[in-house]
Amino acid sequence: MPKQPPPPTDSSPKGKKLLDQLRDAIRAKHYSYRTEQTYIDWCKRYILHHNKRHPAEMGVLEIQAFITHLAVERSVAASTQNQALSAVLFLYRNVLLKEIEFPTDVIRAKKPDRLPVVLSKAEALAVIQHMSGIPKLMTQLLFGSGLRLMETLRLRIKDVDFANRQIIVRDGKGESDRSVPLPESITSALREHIQNVKQIHQADLKEGYGEARLPYALERKYPNANREPAWQYIFPASQRSHDPQTGKTMRHHLHESVLQRAIKQATHAAKIDKTVSPHTFRHSFATHLLQNGYDIRTVQELLGHKDVKTTMIYTHVLQRGGLAVKSPLD
Repeated sequence: MPKQPPPPTDSSPKGKKLLDQLRDAIRAKHYSYRTEQTYIDWCKRYILHHNKRHPAEMGVLEIQAFITHLAVERSVAASTQNQALSAVLFLYRNVLLKEIEFPTDVIRAKKPDRLPVVLSKAEALAVIQHMSGIPKLMTQLLFGSGLRLMETLRLRIKDVDFANRQIIVRDGKGESDRSVPLPESITSALREHIQNVKQIHQADLKEGYGEARLPYALERKYPNANREPAWQYIFPASQRSHDPQTGKTMRHHLHESVLQRAIKQATHAAKIDKTVSPHTFRHSFATHLLQNGYDIRTVQELLGHKDVKTTMIYTHVLQRGGLAVKSPLD
């Protein structure tokens, strides 16, 4: 009799659980750990919604029912619904290797047309003046360079080019690099802060730690780079923590809630009656550039928008008084 092949072990792809296969597929695509957690969570919800049926036994109708459930019964935002759909479709296309032709007539949450909240220069500076320390420096970068929150948190020491007064944003949204201006007014404070970060790094090295998590396969290509100062986060966490992907103890970057909380408190202290978040300073950056006469394409490039239509939203903010119409009362 011909020799039978051994049964698949837990370490083989066939022996892995579905969500473990999903995790491997996400990491193979170099998606962020945040995206990994989100996609796995949505796929879990999709499976539980259909009484733990295996996704291979389901298809378009079940996906449609899940998305409709989110829109009608859960009343989730359009962006949340799109996120859930992307996660489930990723599971089918990259793990189950099944292409799904999703119908266009499915009930979807309508994405509201909202203008961004924008601060005047005086309001933005008032909020910043009620801040101190690292949160203040981070907010100055948000307003002065137009960075996203996570782009600010993920900055490495090597990304700051003091000589050319620019910051290089690596792997921004859409996995693209871009350069943004480094505000001259914070250059000295940023230099001093980076020196403090290097001292923290040296202390970590002396205690047997000091590794930074490198993107993609750079850790294998440059095995000693993760201990170099250049790769350390500019805004490190106050404590070392266990990295869930590598299993090592490292010093990650600050959690986003630190800055979110600080901005909320400063906005209240400045007595500004607007809903202000870290992203508000990015909106304000773009709007003030347009007010100062910079063209829309320049602003698009600085913000890292793929489509100029995304940047065009700020032109609506410039139309004071509702489509630039003068009130009859005036």
